[in-house]
Amino acid sequence: AEYMGGGSRTFSTSMHQGFTPFSPHRQQANDDSEMVFRLVLDISNPEKREVALAELSKRREIIPDLAPILWYSFGTMSALLQEIVGIYPLLSPPQLTVSASNRVCNSLALLQCVASHPDTRKPFLHAHIPLFLYPFLNTVTKTKAFEYLRLTSLGVIGALVKVDDVTVISFLLTTEIIPLCLRIMESGSDLSKTVATFIIQKILNDDTGLNYVCHTPERFQTVISVLGKMVNTIASPSPQPNTARLLKHIIRCFYRLSENRSAAYALYTYLPVSLTDGTFMPLIKDDTNVKRWVQLLIKNIETALNASEIHDLNDFDSNMM
Repeated sequence: AEYMGGGSRTFSTSMHQGFTPFSPHRQQANDDSEMVFRLVLDISNPEKREVALAELSKRREIIPDLAPILWYSFGTMSALLQEIVGIYPLLSPPQLTVSASNRVCNSLALLQCVASHPDTRKPFLHAHIPLFLYPFLNTVTKTKAFEYLRLTSLGVIGALVKVDDVTVISFLLTTEIIPLCLRIMESGSDLSKTVATFIIQKILNDDTGLNYVCHTPERFQTVISVLGKMVNTIASPSPQPNTARLLKHIIRCFYRLSENRSAAYALYTYLPVSLTDGTFMPLIKDDTNVKRWVQLLIKNIETALNASEIHDLNDFDSNMM
């Protein structure tokens, strides 16, 4: 058998020649690598692309270097973008089928792999590839095909913000990601709401993002209005699955906003009462972090009120920075 990467050298069982005896495990690793490279090459072949996308999407979690392979292999990223752009005409009027949605979502899953890898995240961002996903986030059709498309697209953005990086936040703030996420938080499925709220939370966690939202009363009030509506929905008699997880992200957003003095002062008026009156205690009683955030949220609001010499909340517009 020819030695991988060794030209004309061959395996030998002779230890005197300095070669390692044949290993079935090494052979399996070589076979797996060859399969990955073959599938990546198949992405550039329109006739083989659909199968390659499905196979790589299923294996993406167990191939550690898949992201660099996808990014640096010739024509692969262009082919993935072709898949994405190719379904734009199906968005309006809504004609997207489940099979077409599954196919493009396999491409999005590979983009998420690239977005989450430390060696490819920055070039992915510098190429402005997230912008290609925004038409998907801007859809409102509630069929399974569109919901899956939005959720998978959110997953790509979520992968970008998961690692604290001011470069990522600064880029996203130059785009429409906040209003897109806010709309999904209002009307999306439970899972989409959770991922969209997580993205807003991560934006607020960064000082640049917090200052951006709190820079004008309009931005601040838009964000807390959506968060407040979500709290009221969760407080309804029929909470949805994954409510505790969603509530955790919402509370973290309110707590982070309260770390801005002007925002904390305004939250005295705008904070939903159900967050502080024990309504959600059954959902958060076992989560010490969330209970601590609620306590710090209340403390920050009280501190802002006590520190202010002006108690007329109508002056919020002039205080907002």
